[in-house]
Amino acid sequence: MLTSLSIKNYALIDHLHVDFNNGFTIITGETGAGKSILLGGLSLILGKRADLSSLRDKEAKCVIEAHFDVTNYNLKALFEANDIDFETQTIIRREILPSGKSRAFVNDSPANLSSLQALGERLIDIHSQHETLQLVDDDFQFEVIDALAENNNELQDYAIQLSVYKKLKGELKHLLDFRKDAIKEHEYHSFLLNELTQAKLKEGELEVLEEEYEMLSNIETIQEKLTASNQLLSDEQIGVINALTELKTVLKQLANVSNKYEELYNRVNSSLIELDDVFSEVERFQEDLEVNPNRLEEVNAKLATLNNLFQKHAVTDISSLIEIRAQLEEKVSATENVDSDIAKKEAEIKGVKAKLDAVAGAIHTKRTKAVPDLKQQLEHILSSLGMPNAQFDIKLSLDETYYKNGKEALSFLFSANKGGDFKTLKKAASGGELSRIMLAIKSILTRYINLPTIMFDEIDTGVSGEISNKMAEIMSQMSTTMQVFSITHLPQIAAKGHTHYKVYKEDVNNITTTNLIQLNHDERIVEIAQMLGGIDLSNSALAHAKELLN
Repeated sequence: MLTSLSIKNYALIDHLHVDFNNGFTIITGETGAGKSILLGGLSLILGKRADLSSLRDKEAKCVIEAHFDVTNYNLKALFEANDIDFETQTIIRREILPSGKSRAFVNDSPANLSSLQALGERLIDIHSQHETLQLVDDDFQFEVIDALAENNNELQDYAIQLSVYKKLKGELKHLLDFRKDAIKEHEYHSFLLNELTQAKLKEGELEVLEEEYEMLSNIETIQEKLTASNQLLSDEQIGVINALTELKTVLKQLANVSNKYEELYNRVNSSLIELDDVFSEVERFQEDLEVNPNRLEEVNAKLATLNNLFQKHAVTDISSLIEIRAQLEEKVSATENVDSDIAKKEAEIKGVKAKLDAVAGAIHTKRTKAVPDLKQQLEHILSSLGMPNAQFDIKLSLDETYYKNGKEALSFLFSANKGGDFKTLKKAASGGELSRIMLAIKSILTRYINLPTIMFDEIDTGVSGEISNKMAEIMSQMSTTMQVFSITHLPQIAAKGHTHYKVYKEDVNNITTTNLIQLNHDERIVEIAQMLGGIDLSNSALAHAKELLN
């Protein structure tokens, strides 16, 4: 409920602060006194866009602050979803700066307009004769029926199943689209994969092949050089080994003379041992060396294959080709398995669809049972509100489409006159009739769900005295379970309020200012008497006012 409202520097309001109670609150005032300004300020709290022209003093900021008791509103999840600190005593503040910028805060946490609007919808419902579009909206009509049908649990279950169903349908579409595109590319991908598979790629293979190619393509030169090396090492006349052997023999004789000659001898001996090993290695290389034109052709072909693959796939190493091969294997495999995946997904969808249909069927059954009760209650209330011939024709029919709240098409038709044709509310009801229908619906809803604070803005315009009494009784009854405001010009309604506020204008230093005050019992008598008979009070008007209040 709205517990207090503070407005500074807004339109004709300089500074206004008022505390509100639960129950039925009346707001009255002469035409032009500023009731619409009060609603305008409250609308900013509910997320309406700010207008710089609404600043009273263009050099100062406008501040509007409202306090709400949300203890019984079950709004914690909504606060968390909008990243706002939850407090049972919630404070919403809106500021309009002289620069034109607007700021909003909920419990001192900055909030954007969308969060403010989402929260505002759960806090206050402002309803006027010119704001009945909600009544002709299918979603609202379903909400009314579902409230009587007590479909809350079923609708939550339906929403969960619908979310899963839509997710699976999206995944199926992705698979179908993938298959459609993949079929076109499958042959090409398979060809590329086959090329890479036949190449029998191995990490590090390129370096080995390149070295082998150099060996095989230069076999004659290698052979020639190894033969020359063999001769230089082993030839009897000029061979290095023979020469070193003779040198070793000579130094052997000197080794016994002095240690320094022995050291020289040992060095020569070590060199001879090393050269013997080199000679053995050269001989082994000669033995292993084989002219193999077939192998050279194989290596050359493999290198050509690799270079072609490098060029085709725009890479420079075998590791990249192996990675591309893995990707192609995945694509080809996915394409080959997509039919199986589609079949599995369709089976999942079939199972969820069965659950969705079952819940939708349960919702439809409960709605169908609730419709006659809603029709009877509406027609009964409207009869007491001066519409004795009002009739509703409400029909529900199961559809094949999954809507956000079920699988039904709703026909919510109305006729205000006996024998008249049934038409949609928008076509069949006048503005005053729509207001009374909305009042009837809201009064019915209070018996089934917790509604937020509701503010009726002059919905009694054009209503006669007796009907206004009934409207006042309905609003008063609603206020036993919720906070109800009524901005009214009718004394019959004003007298039914538990608390009465008056909006008035006054001129201070040649500046007009709008104010709001709470009236005591005697002041209420005067206000209601003036509503009855004008500003010049008569004894009969005062007596009538007292009678209404009592």
